[in-house]
Amino acid sequence: MQEIFNGIFSGIRITDVIDILIVAFAIYKLLEFIRETRAAQLVKGLLVLIVVTFVSEISHLYTINWILRNTMTIGVVALVIIFQPELRRGLEYLGRSKFVPGNFSQINKDRAKYITSEFIRAVESFSQTKTGALIIIERETALTDIIETGTVVDAEISSEILGNIFYEGAPLHDGAVIIRGDRLQAAGCVLPLTQNKALNKELGTRHRAGIGITENSDAIAIIVSEETGIISMAIDGKLSRFLDIKTVEKTLLNIYIEPDSDNKLNELKNMIGRRKNVSK
Repeated sequence: MQEIFNGIFSGIRITDVIDILIVAFAIYKLLEFIRETRAAQLVKGLLVLIVVTFVSEISHLYTINWILRNTMTIGVVALVIIFQPELRRGLEYLGRSKFVPGNFSQINKDRAKYITSEFIRAVESFSQTKTGALIIIERETALTDIIETGTVVDAEISSEILGNIFYEGAPLHDGAVIIRGDRLQAAGCVLPLTQNKALNKELGTRHRAGIGITENSDAIAIIVSEETGIISMAIDGKLSRFLDIKTVEKTLLNIYIEPDSDNKLNELKNMIGRRKNVSK
C-alpha cells in the first residue's frame, strides 16, 4: 500500500499542485459570483441536462440523447443572449483593476466627511418631506454611458444642489443623479430597470432602476421613496429598505474612506443586509 501511495505522489509535480489550486479558486469564485442570481438556477438546470444526457447515452436511448445533445448545442447561443447582463457583469468584475487608482483615491478624510455630511443632510430632508430621490455613487465600473443619458452638471456636492435637482417640478427631478468621486457629475439620468420578477409589487420605477444599475455595475444606489419617505440602498443587485440615517452615514463614510477594499464592501452588504431585504 505504501508503494502505491509513493508511486502516486512521486508523479505529482509542484506545477500540478499549482494547476489544481488555480482551477479550484476559479470554480470557487465562479460559484460565489452566480450565487443567489438567475445564473444559479441556470447552473442547476444545466447539471440536470448533463446528467440526463449521460444517462441516456449509457442506456442507449439514442433518440433522447440526440435531442438533448442538439438542444444543448443550440442552447449555448440562446443562453449568451438571455443572460447577457450576468455575463457583462462577470466580465466587468474580472476587468476591475486594483492597480489603477480611481476617483476615490484623491479624496482625503476631511473631504470625505464633508461630502458625507452633505449627503446626509439631503437624504434626511428628502425622507422627512417625502421627496423622491435616486442617487447613484460610481465606484470602479465607469458609468459614462449612463451619464450621457442625462444632463452633465459637474458641480460640487451639496445638500442645496441635490435639493434643487429633486424638488418636485424641477426639470431633472425624475431621473437619477450620478456621483463620480467628489463631484456631482450628471442629473436626470436614465437607468436600466431590474428584470427581477421576485420584487415586491409595491416597488416603483425609482427602486427598480436603483436595483438595475447595481446589477450591471458595482455602483451603490441611495433611494428615497416619494410615497413613504423610506430610505433604501441597493448594492450588488440587493435592495435593503427601512434604513436609518446613521446606517446611511456609516455606509457613505466607508465608501469614501476605504473605496478599494473588497472586505469593506462585504461589510457594507452585511450591514445593510440586516435590514428588511425585499429583493428576494
